[in-house]
Amino acid sequence: MPVLENFFDRARAKRARVVFPEMDDPRVAEACARLRGEGLADPVGLGDVTEAHVTALIEARGLKEGIARRMLKKPLYHAAAMVAAGEAESMVAGADSPTRRVIEAAAIGIGLAEGVTVPSSFFLMLFPDGREMIFADCAVNVAPDAAELEAIARASAATGAALLGHADVALLSFSTGTSGSGDSVDLVRRVAEATGFTGPIQADAALNAAIAAKKGLGEGRANVLVFPSLDAGNIAYKLCQELAGAQAIGPMLQGFRHPVCDLSRGATVDDIVAATVVTLALA
Repeated sequence: MPVLENFFDRARAKRARVVFPEMDDPRVAEACARLRGEGLADPVGLGDVTEAHVTALIEARGLKEGIARRMLKKPLYHAAAMVAAGEAESMVAGADSPTRRVIEAAAIGIGLAEGVTVPSSFFLMLFPDGREMIFADCAVNVAPDAAELEAIARASAATGAALLGHADVALLSFSTGTSGSGDSVDLVRRVAEATGFTGPIQADAALNAAIAAKKGLGEGRANVLVFPSLDAGNIAYKLCQELAGAQAIGPMLQGFRHPVCDLSRGATVDDIVAATVVTLALA
């Protein structure tokens, strides 16, 4: 069964509560109506601020009560507090908010997962030939250092395991193994040594068993591709869309205690429905 179809079935079986802080956006409202009508989720709006929301922010970040109450006047923080308080399983935002604002609210209200030092993003890439892959980071971290790239790789491995059933992680570079050198190659090599993931490795060796055997690294079966920079990741996923007809679902955020979806501000109703279903698959 194609992975996206499986996610829709899982969403129907779970019918989880999802908070949407941008219900006044017509696209979000229509997507919520579809999610509810098709039994995929139970979308909820913000409602009134409660003491539970205040307590959630205070406990999550040690905020003073007055500061917490002021922050809860902002929709994104209110939504994050609802997730932290257990009133929703996940949060879907970004249709009318910049990525940095969604991340700030999630970081303060929900917090990072244990062992995660920096939030990141991924795309679920669905190719016409049936391949299903995770691309990261394609939307958040511009030029990650070794510690940040390691956090991205570990979070992406967890995402791959949750969504695809297993994670064969490739740390991509313009060089494979010890064939090249340079600052970016050395950075990727340090991350590979720290994590045990395959790298540094060129994209063809990561995806082609014959080339992997010839170059002596990996098995050519990677399903989680971690890019060394935002330049590389963003360019790669868009090329796959335009030249290979791949469907790119995302960007999705990863590394938080509870699933958070950062929609593209150009997201269609179909995009919002699909992104919500994928988000719930991470819960």
